[in-house]
Amino acid sequence: MDLSLDSGSGYLLVRRVGAHSITLLDRELSASFLLAPDRAIEGWGVTDAAQLDAEHVPALLALKPELVILGTGERQRFPAAAFMAGFLQKNVGIEVMDNAAAARTYNLLAGEGRQVIAGFILPDA
Repeated sequence: MDLSLDSGSGYLLVRRVGAHSITLLDRELSASFLLAPDRAIEGWGVTDAAQLDAEHVPALLALKPELVILGTGERQRFPAAAFMAGFLQKNVGIEVMDNAAAARTYNLLAGEGRQVIAGFILPDA
């Protein structure tokens, strides 16, 4: 299910980050998802950064980001080099960090009006 923008701030805001869930505005999500300033895309079938490879890149690039932020859970874990290279080859920046740092960075950049996409990896329940 997609969560669409309906907030006074002009973008979807991450309100809380926990070990097994992330709260956007007033909705708690407990499975991995992609987040753009105007929508959240649930059902991103990734539960570990090690799963990411070059085949995952086109879905994120289709959202036309200028920067991708990857939140890899409670700890920073880098995905395969092929995943990272897929963005760099298209001149799209990518940063990898833990979910709490990714949420803070996303909120700041989205608040500035930047076209940022965040991928949040949450463990299976």
